[in-house]
Amino acid sequence: MPFDSSRRYVLVAITSLALTALPTLPALAQKDAPVIAVASDLQFAITEIAAAFEAETGLRVRLSLGSTGNFARQIREGAPFEIFMAADEQFIAQLDQEGLTRDAGDLYAIGRVVVMAAHGATLTPDAGLDTLADMLAAGRITRFAIANPEHAPYGMRAREALIARGLWDDLQPFLVMGENVSQAAQFALSGNAEGGIIAYSLALAPQIAVRGTYALIPEDWHEPLRQRMVLLNDAGPVAEAFYDYMMQPAARAIMDRYGFVLPED
Repeated sequence: MPFDSSRRYVLVAITSLALTALPTLPALAQKDAPVIAVASDLQFAITEIAAAFEAETGLRVRLSLGSTGNFARQIREGAPFEIFMAADEQFIAQLDQEGLTRDAGDLYAIGRVVVMAAHGATLTPDAGLDTLADMLAAGRITRFAIANPEHAPYGMRAREALIARGLWDDLQPFLVMGENVSQAAQFALSGNAEGGIIAYSLALAPQIAVRGTYALIPEDWHEPLRQRMVLLNDAGPVAEAFYDYMMQPAARAIMDRYGFVLPED
């Protein structure tokens, strides 16, 4: 199916912060800032990284934030992304097997999930989800948010954690599902839900942290969130430069601040 240019994508354009270009990259690379498909758990971290990248190099990228599964579908349909930063490396592996990427890419982060509730909510987050279990048994849960597990890796891991705790079947009638984990966080903190399971990286963002409390869910309750990035076949020099920058100390420091780690860490 050809890519439908009429579809809407969330584009975050990073404004110009510096004019100094890398001497190894042609100045004409500035004319067409590459679009990067980014899993929405990176919403705050990647915006900071892109700004730092531009400040250091004078090169600009555009960020499209959404669910990994939806991006994989769009790439198959011909969406003009140059880098894909997925929340689950299995999607990268599939695209690589289909010949849609340059290679198998690189692992850039391990993610975690948390249970979070807004200040003043009746749910008090705890790592074992005991309060959620008690409220569910008492009929005191009306809405609980997760990302859609059909295409969002953080929703898949939320489902796995709830299954591990024995809550999935009873909680299903009360679930509200975000199109991606960022939207699930909005639902969880909206005041219309008791809480939700979201990305640790979002819970750590100052814009989110001030709105509620959270608890890390045991990582052995779900499959690891091994997050991988890859250059797509049509990636240009600016995309290549940003890809390399993601593994440099400045970008790693930002990722660490948002709770992301690499296996060697």
